[in-house]
Amino acid sequence: MLKLQIPGQKNLNLSHLVLDYNGTLAIDGKLISGVKERLISLARTLKIHVITADTFGNVKQELAHIPCTVYVLSSTHQDKEKMNYVKSLGSDHTLAIGNGCNDCLMLKQSALGLAVIQAEGAFSQTLLAADIITPDILSALDIIRYPLRLVATLRV
Repeated sequence: MLKLQIPGQKNLNLSHLVLDYNGTLAIDGKLISGVKERLISLARTLKIHVITADTFGNVKQELAHIPCTVYVLSSTHQDKEKMNYVKSLGSDHTLAIGNGCNDCLMLKQSALGLAVIQAEGAFSQTLLAADIITPDILSALDIIRYPLRLVATLRV
C-alpha cells in the first residue's frame, strides 16, 4: 500500500495501480525500455493491473515476467469498461495512468489519475481528467516510486 499525506488535500491510501498498455506502457505493442524494471519495483507496494484492447495481440507475452494482472477489454465501450474495472477494485484505493480517449473516465474515477504524453500523443480531455500530467511513462512511474514527488506536485 502507498500512503500519501498531501498538505491541503485528503490523505490517500493506494493499493492498486491500473495502467493502459498501448500508448502508455508500450509503443506499437512493444514495452518501452525501462518500464519492466519500474513495474517490478512498484509491485512490492501496489497491485499492478494492465488493462488493454491488446491491439497488437502480444500484451501477455510482453508482460510475462512482470507481476501483474492483465485484463483484455471485451466491449466496444472501452472507456466505460475501464472505468468499471477501477470501480471494481475500489476507486478510493486506485491510481491510474493512461493517455487515450478510452482512459479519460478511468482517470476521473481513480483516487489519483496520471496522464502521459509520448509518441502516440494524448487525448486532450484525458489530460484535463488527470491530476498530474507527465511527459512519459518513466516519469510517471518514477513519481510513484518516489512519493514525495507526488506530495510536492499535489500540495495546496
